[in-house]
Amino acid sequence: MAVLADSGSNPDVDLLYDINGLAKDAPRWVDRVMEFVGEYGLLLAMVLVVLWCWWSVRRRSAGADEAAASVAGLVWAPLAAGIAVLVNVPIRGFVERPRPFVDHQGLDVLVSGKSDYSFVSDHATLTMAMAVGLFVANRKFGLLGIGLALFEGFCRVYMGVHYPTDVVGGFALGTAVALLLSPVAMALLTPVMKAVERSPRVGWVVRRRSAGAEGGDAFVPGSRTSVASEERDLAA
Repeated sequence: MAVLADSGSNPDVDLLYDINGLAKDAPRWVDRVMEFVGEYGLLLAMVLVVLWCWWSVRRRSAGADEAAASVAGLVWAPLAAGIAVLVNVPIRGFVERPRPFVDHQGLDVLVSGKSDYSFVSDHATLTMAMAVGLFVANRKFGLLGIGLALFEGFCRVYMGVHYPTDVVGGFALGTAVALLLSPVAMALLTPVMKAVERSPRVGWVVRRRSAGAEGGDAFVPGSRTSVASEERDLAA
């Protein structure tokens, strides 16, 4: 089980050389950008998309039930990513596939120090699990997340640190974990988010308060504010 692709005639290896060959032909600054994007940038972008979705859901949700379910889905997205990576630990140990640059010469490896096993890609697993979890909560933002995950997979092959099948395996693992465990996760997380929404201190995490609740400037007959206003009107 140590090697899934050990021949240059294998389409997996051919595609590896084709995509990684783009790095050889690109200017050095492009490779540096791709190195940062593929290693850190897209993971950060996924986190920002989740936060953006949370801000949008929090402002637009009509009711507590809808808001709680949506925020529960957003909480599930990073949890799904973490669980998927944990599931990948025994998979890597079982397959024991070396990094592509170990068995194949002539690759332009943009990131050094990768000594662990290659199948499946943690980065592909993380981003796709988070994207699919995000899709469960919100289709529009989920599609954006899936696009980022696909680009992450391309970057990992471009950088010479993964085979294409490592990336496909990561996509499959992340999708499976996010979807298969989603019903259980939502059943557990939604009541928690409803309880959070009812809290006067942290309810803002789930649903945006009304202007009166946030600023206390709503006009309520009989209140101290309304009495003071009436006195000013009489004095005038």
